[in-house]
Amino acid sequence: MYIRPVQPDDLENLFILAKNSGVGVTSLPDNKQKMQAKLERSLSSFDKSRPVHDRQYLFALMDETTNKMAGICALEAAIGHDEVWYNYHVGKSVHASTEIGVHKVTRTLYLSNDLTGSSEIATLFLMPEYRGNQNGQLLSRSRYMFLAEFPELFGDSIIAEMRGYSDDQGQSPFWESLGRHFFQMEFSDADYLTGLGNKAFIAELMPKFPIYVQMLSEDAQKTIGKVHPQTEPALAMLMSEGFEFNNYVDIFDAGPSVSAKIKDIRAVKKSRLFNVGISDKSPAPDLADKHGLLLVSNRAFEDYRVVLVSKGAAGDDSIWLSKAQAEILNVQDGSQVRAVSLRPTEKDND
Repeated sequence: MYIRPVQPDDLENLFILAKNSGVGVTSLPDNKQKMQAKLERSLSSFDKSRPVHDRQYLFALMDETTNKMAGICALEAAIGHDEVWYNYHVGKSVHASTEIGVHKVTRTLYLSNDLTGSSEIATLFLMPEYRGNQNGQLLSRSRYMFLAEFPELFGDSIIAEMRGYSDDQGQSPFWESLGRHFFQMEFSDADYLTGLGNKAFIAELMPKFPIYVQMLSEDAQKTIGKVHPQTEPALAMLMSEGFEFNNYVDIFDAGPSVSAKIKDIRAVKKSRLFNVGISDKSPAPDLADKHGLLLVSNRAFEDYRVVLVSKGAAGDDSIWLSKAQAEILNVQDGSQVRAVSLRPTEKDND
């Protein structure tokens, strides 16, 4: 399994991923025209014909044995330039009276554009049949190597919007308690329109005044900042890299937003450059040993690649790759690669 940028002939594969992503993954709309536009935007980002602030880099997880696309992930250079970026800021409102002995703290939701200009980690989806063998780890964490290699293309801070809670029928308690009062449509329809790029239009119709959380249903209150069960591993992965909840949630399903300074992300901060040696004796990666693996990326831009390599292949300044690994990474003997532990280690906390 390896990571590469999307290519011009990837549209059908991307559309298959979009059809399988389900409700809540708004960045993968089940619409071939929109997926075509998404693909073209990434292609123009990698060939540098698009302004830096408007670039989106799409990366595919590929199965070398079948040439099948197993998953997709993305990096957004900056959000909120072409379309207004909306979130609810989770705040507090205090009502107090010393005369009657009342001091009440109430959670509030303020419609906000505060995250405009941040870079974004986006569009993570892995096909169900590939969920295992560290594929999710490789897919998600591979983006940090790109951030480490090309920091000048991104802002100081980066966010990730997490898929909010919805039940087995695709219903969002938060939407039912708030959004439905302003739109005569199902959550799945609003979710679909968001994926088509209509989020700003919908947000314009949302109330501009603070929402007092206690006025929502109990079920809705419980979902504020709560992720979909299928998204819990992705959130845990982000938290292990140094991301934290930033008190912003999605305006439709109340999914949390998490953020970090790019320079402080564990895989960015701890990654190092190694000189490549090619050897048939290089140890094969043991996917069952989750703490014995390295993320290894080449230093190319348009032909960016990432694979998993055994920690036993790395020395102080050199890393020994098999011929097959070197071919996938498009590197030769004496080339430089970037590497970091796939998962956080005890040393990362030092």
